[in-house]
Amino acid sequence: MTYQETIYYLFNRLPMFSRLGAAAIRKDLTNTIKLCKILDNPQEKFKSIHIAGTNGKGSTSHMLAAILQTAGYKTGLYTSPHLKDFRERIKINGQMIREDFVIDFTENIIPVAEEIDPSFFEITLAMAFEYFAKNKIDIGVIETGLGGRLDSTNIIHPELAVITNIGWDHMNLLGDSLEKIAFEKAGIIKKNVPVVIGETSNESKPVFVERAREVESPLVFADDNFHVMDWHYGKHDLRVSVDSSYTKQRLSFELDLMGYYQTKNLVTLLETVHQLQKQGWKIFPEHLHSALKQVRKLTGLHGRWELIHHNPSIVLDVAHNEDGIRQLIEQLEFTDHHHLHIVLGLVKDKEIDKVLSLLPKDASYYFTRASIPRALPETTLAEKAAIIGLKGQYYPDVNAALKSAIDRANKNDLILVCGSVFVVGEVNLQF
Repeated sequence: MTYQETIYYLFNRLPMFSRLGAAAIRKDLTNTIKLCKILDNPQEKFKSIHIAGTNGKGSTSHMLAAILQTAGYKTGLYTSPHLKDFRERIKINGQMIREDFVIDFTENIIPVAEEIDPSFFEITLAMAFEYFAKNKIDIGVIETGLGGRLDSTNIIHPELAVITNIGWDHMNLLGDSLEKIAFEKAGIIKKNVPVVIGETSNESKPVFVERAREVESPLVFADDNFHVMDWHYGKHDLRVSVDSSYTKQRLSFELDLMGYYQTKNLVTLLETVHQLQKQGWKIFPEHLHSALKQVRKLTGLHGRWELIHHNPSIVLDVAHNEDGIRQLIEQLEFTDHHHLHIVLGLVKDKEIDKVLSLLPKDASYYFTRASIPRALPETTLAEKAAIIGLKGQYYPDVNAALKSAIDRANKNDLILVCGSVFVVGEVNLQF
């Protein structure tokens, strides 16, 4: 097969959550275990860190990978979904998996796939584990796909587990309360493996404490030990001051990830690094400072309050659930602009009404949809939005919506593209 034929097979032959939603989910680890057993369990041949959470797990994974590779460790990074290129999901030291490896792995695994009918995610994860093992990485940063307990990634036995936060998302799959969602995320906590919780909440804390007690895992809440004291924007960065209860000092960092919400991820990250240092990983302050200034360059992270154009300002953000949108609205309050234009597309299985209710009524809206079956039709989105007072036009194509926003915006306006990873992924960066 050619590379394009391989990608077509992966995207169309295998059930894919981003396209189909819940119908693509395998609700146990059976297929992943079978696949990895056939491959001689590559996940057991490298050390790993497991990261889950409702929001922030992607940014935290990328920042941690940037720090580890800056510290001299050959670092694998597995994340999902991708924005533009399938190979974004699997990287070593910021370099995407080779096309020839994707082709060869897929060709070799097809007979097995035809027999056990795995999902797209299960095949992709097995590919990542095999790639990391073959390339003899020192450490792999593994982001969960959805949940934790039954997520395919949960066959690893990591050095450290990290749960960034608990919020409202995928309730149809994870449960209709924060306690139930926390229970699913807590499933990545394994016997005697230390676990870092990024944000403490009254609903989730007892769940994590009980799970850690059951499996005798050391548990630490990051916001007990690190506190953001101040932050402000530099010319091209976010500058954050953090107090550490460990050193009794104030630490200062410059981040190239500009979203205010990265201050929360930074707290999670600093506790994670502290725990790795306790385990003997040689990570020094200079590694943190250097890496955090260039996460985008080192790991290729995009779509997190990403400014792609000036006059008017155009920002891409993959926020797509209630908590993510809430943080995005908070970010807008810190942003200097004349008028706000929002290019918005959502998927069907989100809490549509709750997300829409959070959005500002004085913005101009350009309702659209990504080219996936899960996408909410732009006409339906516009109708739902109009009921609560959000006004705008609708467009069947993301870039048509963005072009309309650009045509109508003045140079001091802000255009925000958000609501779905897949909407952001379809933005054409050539204006």
